[in-house]
Amino acid sequence: MENKNYGHPCFGKDAASKIGRIHLPVAKACNIKCNYCDRNISCMNENHPGACLEVLTPEQALERYRRYASSDSRLKIVGISGPGDPLFNPETFKTFELIKSHDKDAIFCISTNGLLLEDRIEDLLKSNVRFVTVTVNAVSFKVAKEIYEFALYDEVLYFGEDAAKLLVEKQQKGIEKACKAGLVVKVNTVLIPDINQDHIEEIAKVVKALGVSIMNIMPLRPYAKFSHLKRPSCDTVNNIRKRCESIIDQISHCNQCRSDAIGMLMI
Repeated sequence: MENKNYGHPCFGKDAASKIGRIHLPVAKACNIKCNYCDRNISCMNENHPGACLEVLTPEQALERYRRYASSDSRLKIVGISGPGDPLFNPETFKTFELIKSHDKDAIFCISTNGLLLEDRIEDLLKSNVRFVTVTVNAVSFKVAKEIYEFALYDEVLYFGEDAAKLLVEKQQKGIEKACKAGLVVKVNTVLIPDINQDHIEEIAKVVKALGVSIMNIMPLRPYAKFSHLKRPSCDTVNNIRKRCESIIDQISHCNQCRSDAIGMLMI
């Protein structure tokens, strides 16, 4: 549908040619292991979520923001999306604090796996974060256990179905709390052939009921343990988007950006 103007290039196509974003790769550590994830650091040639040339300190991130924002007035969105999970790294909030002190008009967003979202809502609100993207690949424990190897929560490591149950439950509680707190929440769902392809409409129904505004269905990029799987075709992705668009707004202009992407999403 894409019928709303969210004022964020990753949330609405109308903004993608008018508003730029800068991803600051300060969040190195991750608290879950996705079977498709390959967090390439010091890599210039990979173009996918989790890839970045280097991990920055918050001070380096501020300097990068100052340098690029001063030369491009369209650069309004400051995002942290990795290479690990932003909510699992204190550097995320230090970076927001530094940039907020420098530029009170900066607009902040994060992309997260959602495991810690419920726990960190107050921190996000204090940091003036307005947009949150949560990657939700399953709302069923049975499906989730095929996608995630482990989850680390409160210094306890969970595996298999225990990890799947923990993540699914924490994601849904966190999403509902974020929506009720007034954050604009988008769900990213990776379409994984033979694993969650027939489950995505159910994901759309569940997250819509929790208050999510928009959904982004992305084709699998076959890496890591899922490197043997085939990337779904454009027709497959588009057909599933069409089936879901009567449930929740869909976007189709996502570039599956790196964790250090800078500039316009669309020209």
